[in-house]
Amino acid sequence: MNLLKRSFAPVLPEAWARIDEEAARVLKLNLAARKLVDFKGPFGWKFAAANTGRLLPLKSTKAGVVAALREVQPLVELKSPFSIATAELDAISRGADDPNLDAVVKAAELIARAEDDAIFNGFAAGKIAGIVPSSTHTPINVANAAQWPGAVAKAKEALRGAGISGPYALALGPKSYDEITAASEDGYPIRKRIEQIIDGPLVWAPAVSGAVL
Repeated sequence: MNLLKRSFAPVLPEAWARIDEEAARVLKLNLAARKLVDFKGPFGWKFAAANTGRLLPLKSTKAGVVAALREVQPLVELKSPFSIATAELDAISRGADDPNLDAVVKAAELIARAEDDAIFNGFAAGKIAGIVPSSTHTPINVANAAQWPGAVAKAKEALRGAGISGPYALALGPKSYDEITAASEDGYPIRKRIEQIIDGPLVWAPAVSGAVL
């Protein structure tokens, strides 16, 4: 990937491979939205915007001419700088199996959180509306773990009533995920009950406050 300018860095291939491996592992763990929404790509460094198929009518200055602007969704670039000591990188190339890659982990976590936050909660500066702000449905309050199955069932019926037949999945913030995972009803795990209701997965999503079906 020339955009990373790796040829200018005094880093051996073994170290780059280990950095890539660790970053990919952390991203796979933390990227929640990509497990739930339609995703295409990557399209490369030169891809700048996605076609929406829509037109924005414009006032034309020429008689007999109709003008319209093609609407596109511009792409947002996310970067998170990090640094690793040269000695640590050299140790990887010598065969060290326990390199300190905490900086890579932190950067990958920040990138994943920023992407998920934009998808779920919106990013006005990047012209991303977000799933939660775009929802027309009334939020459902949940006071305790026992109320989760009923709330999820109600949310599912709201989506079905809007013509969304599934498949369904539940994105859960850390607090909600822990609450559901730890709770049971008459000895039966609440997590299992919810999975039966939606016939789909529960996804850990740190960028979400509460849950999104």
